[in-house]
Amino acid sequence: MQPFEYIRATDVRHALTAAAAGPAAAFLAGGTTQVDLMKDGVLAPGVLIDITRLPLRGVAAEGGLLRVGALTTMEELAADPVVIQRLAMVRESLLLAASPQLRNMATIGGNLLQRTRCRYYRDPSCACNKRTPGAGCDALNGHHRMHAILGTSEHCIATHASDLAVALTALDAIVHVRGPDGERAVPLTGFYRMPGDTPGVENALGPGELITSVEVPLLPEGTRSGYLKVRDRASYEFALASAAVAVRVTDGVVRDARVALGGLATVPWRSRAAEDVLRGAAAGAQAYAAAADAALAGARPRSGNAFKVELGKQTIVRALSLVAGVPA
Repeated sequence: MQPFEYIRATDVRHALTAAAAGPAAAFLAGGTTQVDLMKDGVLAPGVLIDITRLPLRGVAAEGGLLRVGALTTMEELAADPVVIQRLAMVRESLLLAASPQLRNMATIGGNLLQRTRCRYYRDPSCACNKRTPGAGCDALNGHHRMHAILGTSEHCIATHASDLAVALTALDAIVHVRGPDGERAVPLTGFYRMPGDTPGVENALGPGELITSVEVPLLPEGTRSGYLKVRDRASYEFALASAAVAVRVTDGVVRDARVALGGLATVPWRSRAAEDVLRGAAAGAQAYAAAADAALAGARPRSGNAFKVELGKQTIVRALSLVAGVPA
């Protein structure tokens, strides 16, 4: 690990002022990703700003919204009564992630900003455009079984690691950010950046900006939701494919639907095409399969992860059948 200056921020203004020192500054919350990457030599901030004591923690329901402080832990959010009652997909995405020990440390803001688990990104001896622009991408012709088939480019095929971000993307969550130029709100559907020609630019945060809270719209009464995660082992493993779905069915017809995918794309992937297929359709196997086909229509698999196309479709079909209560 490279030497760095440590600053314990006393308030948000102090944190932002410290971050304005230069691009080498980074914020530290739970540290479950940041510290690992520093140990591996992937990240080497010159200044580390500890924000754990800032008043950015807590969960509050206000009307039809849930406001979540960025320093709220994953375990705290999963245990919130409103989340349990109204946002099953959020609770399930949290409890299927990491381990209890990590969930008690990892924050919501940090979870949304966690870096990819691509082995080539995390190994400084490998070529990675996300870590070093212009270096190349060893994953393209290497072992890429876990990598993305949606939203890829010739410069990067790494998947986004967060389960929670998939559920929040399906819910049209909004990220509240504070930085040198003041406060702003960014829809999560527009927060993440696909790699394109600049894989190192992963989100819409500007220099020195800090996530302060996340605003989550509650699902309408009568809507059922869930998060299905398919992985190589039953716990403490990242998704090969996952689906966050919410469906409102009356009289056997899908009146509204939300579908977002994880483990398959370079960003948490909202599938508007799948939702359009579902709305107005009779709930059942035919509609679920058609939605799955629409969701994966733009997939660009490589030799080592072509199986993810069918796996992704089956994950969507299974998730919809479980949530809608209608056999697939």
